[in-house]
Amino acid sequence: MNNNYSIIMAGGVGSRFWPMSQTAHPKQFIDILGTGETFIQQTFRRLSKISPPENIYIVTNEIYRKIVLEQLPGISNNQILGEPSMRNTAPCIAYAVYKIKQENKNANIVVAPSDHIILNEDEFVRVVSESLDIVSKNNWLVTLGIKPSRPDTGYGYIQFNGEKLFKDNLEVRKVKTFTEKPVLEMAKQFLESGDFLWNAGIFIWSLKSIQKAFDQYLPEVDALFKEGIGKYDTPEEHEFIQKTYSICKNISIDYGVMEKAKNVYVYAADLGWSDLGTWGSLFDVNDKNEDNNSIVGRNVMTYDTKNCIINAPENKLVVIQGMEDYIIATKGDALLICKKEEEQMIRNIVNDIKAEKGEQYT
Repeated sequence: MNNNYSIIMAGGVGSRFWPMSQTAHPKQFIDILGTGETFIQQTFRRLSKISPPENIYIVTNEIYRKIVLEQLPGISNNQILGEPSMRNTAPCIAYAVYKIKQENKNANIVVAPSDHIILNEDEFVRVVSESLDIVSKNNWLVTLGIKPSRPDTGYGYIQFNGEKLFKDNLEVRKVKTFTEKPVLEMAKQFLESGDFLWNAGIFIWSLKSIQKAFDQYLPEVDALFKEGIGKYDTPEEHEFIQKTYSICKNISIDYGVMEKAKNVYVYAADLGWSDLGTWGSLFDVNDKNEDNNSIVGRNVMTYDTKNCIINAPENKLVVIQGMEDYIIATKGDALLICKKEEEQMIRNIVNDIKAEKGEQYT
């Protein structure tokens, strides 16, 4: 039996990518890059090189079950774990871990978000495969750290200590501290110190190790999902999960477990990684034309327009004149024109639209 399993977390709404990402069809199910693959399809394909496709579980909101089945036609309905509501990453991981436990108590697991870019997939496969081997032999919780290229304030940071654990692998170190999205001056200090990495939010651990950690640091969450033993993969599972999520606390795996546990290690990697959380991060990784415009859409025409990110449907003719440093995105009956440097307003804009115009636009 192959002991490698994968959990894809695919429950977010991606409001910072409005109007391309909307509640009915969020960014993980969209080909925002114009590559012919949606984010979840890319993630599934990438993880299929590490664990058998039948060992990959997708945790998402129940309303997206049909979309997942359409976009990943080879998977079974049982591989989709439908959440009735959003409760952050700790409950979704606990749910998936108990499902996997029912199938294979010796499982080694990689947990990954559905909407990250990884340009160097061969290196990703190598690093994760090596990490799975490490956690199969050690009671460690491993997270991937990305070697930072700039003092980015949009990422969390991991500080590691100087102790080298392996003679033949100098990239795995014990974690010293986690820091969430620092201010610019602190991020600059982190970069200069040389012992900080970006937190990729990708985790590798054995089933036994993560269950032990849940039991120690999030016993109330663990106890809730433990009550489902005997109900998973039966007709009772749906009702049990509805009830469990209605009373389960909203908490991230980072805050609930990783920042508290003493056996956390980081693998420093260079994967060509981006969490693609904003239009600006998409601009950074996309190809640009001679005017430094990043354009997705076959019928976009620009005049005297520079440094813009433009996203339009294939069948819509979009003509832009005299714009510089803007986000211009259109989908259906919605159009966004926003200064790139003020894209942090988009989440507030979406909330205002819901309040004033109704949810049909979001």
